[in-house]
Amino acid sequence: MTSQPSPEPLPAGIYEAHLNGADLYFEVVGEGQAGVPPLVYLHGGPGYNAYSFRELMGDHLEASGRRVVYLDQRGAGRSGALEDTEQAQSAGHAETLDLDTLVADVEELREFLGAEQIVPLGHGFGALIALEYARRYPTRTARVVVVNPWVHYPALALTLLREAAGITGGQFEDPAPKLRAQTPEGQHPPIGAARIEAAFGLLNARDLLNALQFVDAPSRMRLEFLDVESQLLGGGEMQQALVNQGLWEFEYPAFMGEIRRPVFVIAGVHDRTSYPEQTDWVVDLAGGDLTVLDTGHYPWLDDEDAFAGALDEALTR
Repeated sequence: MTSQPSPEPLPAGIYEAHLNGADLYFEVVGEGQAGVPPLVYLHGGPGYNAYSFRELMGDHLEASGRRVVYLDQRGAGRSGALEDTEQAQSAGHAETLDLDTLVADVEELREFLGAEQIVPLGHGFGALIALEYARRYPTRTARVVVVNPWVHYPALALTLLREAAGITGGQFEDPAPKLRAQTPEGQHPPIGAARIEAAFGLLNARDLLNALQFVDAPSRMRLEFLDVESQLLGGGEMQQALVNQGLWEFEYPAFMGEIRRPVFVIAGVHDRTSYPEQTDWVVDLAGGDLTVLDTGHYPWLDDEDAFAGALDEALTR
């Protein structure tokens, strides 16, 4: 392992590098081809890791000859804890984390890799990082691929609340109208946070997301087995830090019209957290080219071949 960048493209291997004030863990796989930007996988969660995607899709991507980078975002997986980052040390706490910092991490990673451009591949929450990276660094982005994206968090919270009520038979009541009426003029009502609190009050987060994201129990159990195997369960610190920064109030669609790079969207028709509402934002506002698969939130669990085909097309079209 190393933490020293190279002026040449970084050799394949496992790295722990101090980038943008944080200790980041990532794996570089494949030698790649001249002129073909590496694919940088940005996991979801927030606070998950790249292990299961690497285990399930690594052989296919390696066989394709593409250079792939599997990153554990700061505070998640095998990367260093948030409390150990320079930002946390400067602030005196690790209670907040923002999108700007996560995007800056990716840009420093690109420089460390010695790559002129990258292709960010974002899943779920990671799609937000991928899209914002493309918006902020268009000359460094060849194209963007997002899988079951989450981009409008108050709307996502409303979806989760509605689904929780449907699953449990509880009463569905959107707290937004009452909050808007009670919030003083000029202040932003915390609608997303109120919706998600109500949703998880009806059904705990794990059971609710399991019900909405997986096609069947075997798919869910397969991912759970890999998570246990990885010994990387956790990531709550990163998730809570983003929530403290107002994650559930974040609405990204207003920025998507500024993205000037090709955007490709892969969606699972059975993922009720993303398809069709969240996916439609990206298609309509960022001009995303949409492929819909007969899968859930983790399409590589349900139909690896179909996902591999969709990804290959998104990377070469």
